[in-house]
Amino acid sequence: MSDKQPSPEVRPYEPVQAPNLRRITANAIRRRKGKDAFAVVTAYDAPFGRFAEEAGIDLILVGDSLGNVVLGYDETTPVTMEEMIHHSRAVMRGTSRAHVIVDMPFGSYQVNDDEAVRNAIRLVKEGGACSVKLEGAQREADRIRAIVAAGIPVVAHIGVTPQTAGLGPGYKVRTNHDRLLAEARAVEEAGAYAIVLEVVDADLAAAITKAVSIPTIGIGAGPHCDAQVLVLHDLLGMYPHSPRFAKRYAELGSAAVDALRSYASDVRERTFPSAQ
Repeated sequence: MSDKQPSPEVRPYEPVQAPNLRRITANAIRRRKGKDAFAVVTAYDAPFGRFAEEAGIDLILVGDSLGNVVLGYDETTPVTMEEMIHHSRAVMRGTSRAHVIVDMPFGSYQVNDDEAVRNAIRLVKEGGACSVKLEGAQREADRIRAIVAAGIPVVAHIGVTPQTAGLGPGYKVRTNHDRLLAEARAVEEAGAYAIVLEVVDADLAAAITKAVSIPTIGIGAGPHCDAQVLVLHDLLGMYPHSPRFAKRYAELGSAAVDALRSYASDVRERTFPSAQ
């Protein structure tokens, strides 16, 4: 048996028993407008969905960012409906109260209203999604309206839209006041219950937040939105580099490598504890 002891800072994970409550609804989230700011985080599997819920984060996004941070793609564009459904089901199994938003991947809603509704239904029926999110504004307003008419809550996403940013618009901070304000009002009028503002000038994001009656969820859009969302892997430091706006609250990447090195060393030195 090994005499090695855990480092003093290592604390065993102690699960928190979640109360037996119903899932938070889109309407309940909409009613948070103008109240205390709330946190949103991405998750892509059951354990991290559970961790987020136990931490008191009750709005989880199964983002198509899973293409970058889980599946090894260079961008979000290749992510498929099947992949989104697979990861949505996992997060739903790991949570009991959180409202789980699921991204509609590129190509799943751009063709026409019927296809958009059909794919949104799949995310709810097969993936268990509580609501869906899609990128774009005026051109997507009809899609939002059609999906909402089918009974599925929708989160809109304006500013930098990663699914198409690499095709031309890029990732620079969005500053066009009139255009973005018009886009926010368009998706609100179409029936979205919240809007993600990505990489939008902070003063402009504040103006949009004040102008619309639904919550704004900022990512790289300053502190004045109704909520903030971060990609899990950025928040936990699971990659060497993160966007400038993403605060790293831990360095799990380094911790994981250190743990694996220690394990490999124990095996090589034949000090790994036996099962006896």
